[in-house]
Amino acid sequence: MHLHTTHIFHKARETLRSPVYIKYILLTDVLCVISLSTSVMEPFNSQYRCGSLIASGGFGSVFSGQRLCDGLKVAIKMIFRERVPLPQWARLPGEVGPVPTEITLLQRLAEVGVHSSVVRMLDWFEMKGRGFLLVLECPPHAQDLFDFITERGPLPECLALRFLRQIVEGLRFLHAHGIVHRDIKDENIVVDTQTLDVKIIDFGSAAPLKETPYSEFNGTRVFSPPEWIVSQTYKAVPLTVWSLGVLLFDMVCGDIPFQRNRDIISAAPVFTRQVSKDCQSLILWCLSYRPKERPTLEEILSHPWMEGGEAGQWLYRTIENTHSKLK
Repeated sequence: MHLHTTHIFHKARETLRSPVYIKYILLTDVLCVISLSTSVMEPFNSQYRCGSLIASGGFGSVFSGQRLCDGLKVAIKMIFRERVPLPQWARLPGEVGPVPTEITLLQRLAEVGVHSSVVRMLDWFEMKGRGFLLVLECPPHAQDLFDFITERGPLPECLALRFLRQIVEGLRFLHAHGIVHRDIKDENIVVDTQTLDVKIIDFGSAAPLKETPYSEFNGTRVFSPPEWIVSQTYKAVPLTVWSLGVLLFDMVCGDIPFQRNRDIISAAPVFTRQVSKDCQSLILWCLSYRPKERPTLEEILSHPWMEGGEAGQWLYRTIENTHSKLK
C-alpha cells in the first residue's frame, strides 16, 4: 500500500469508498440539480451550467461547471446553510441577511485584486432556504496536492520548494489583506499539472486576521498545532506556520508526520525518507513546540533551503513531460 493512502485521518479514503457515502454523494448531486432547476435559481442558470460532483466536505459539495458566455471552466461550490457553524457567518454590505464568512472574505479579495496563488471567486448566488453557490476559478489541469502526492509519491525537494514558495507568498497576500486561512493542508492546495503552479482553495474555515488568540477551530486536526490540542487556543501566524511545517513534511516524505494528539504535542517528527539537512531544519523550525519559536512567513522565505531549486524545477518538469509522452 502506498504510504500516502494510509493518510485517512484528514482524507477518509475508506469512508469515500463506502456504499453509504456513495449514496449520500448521489443524493447530494440530485438535490443540487433539483435546486438549480427552480425559478429561484434563474440568475445562476442563465449564466452557468452545473456539471458533475468533484468533491464533498463538511460545509457542502463542489461541482465542475462552465460559464455560458465564454465556455470558461469553473468550479461551483454549494454550501449547505445548516452545516455552516455559527462563528462562520458575517454581514456583507447591501445584503439583507448574513452570509457565510467565506463569501465575505473572498469578496474582499475580489475587490482588492488577485494573487496567482489564491483562488478567485467570480460570482456567488443565494439559494433561498438551502444555502449558497460560489463560482470559483478552476485551473484547466487541476489536481489537489493530496492526489498529486498519492500518484507520484514523495516529491523531489526542488518541487516541494516551488510549491511551498508559492503557498507562502499566497498566505502573505492573505495576511496583508486581513485574512487567515486556518486550514492549510494538501487537500486545499490545487496544482496545475502542466505549469506546476498552485492555488490555495477552500476558505470555509477562514477568518478575519487578528493579533489576539482564537478560541475556535474548524480546520483539520492533524494539521493543528500543539497549543490547540493542549489549551484550545492559538494565534494566526504560529498556526499557519505549523501547518506549513506539516505540509512540507508531507510533500517530501509522502505522508503527514502526526496522526494522534500525543504525536502532535510531542512535536518530534520522524523523517521516513532521506531529506536534506536544510529541508529538515526548516520543517523542524516550523514545527517548534512553542509558538513564539516558529518562524514568520518572511523568515521561511529567507531560509537557506528556500534559496535554491530553480534548475531542479526545470529538470522535474522536463522529466514529467517526457513521461507523459511515453504513456
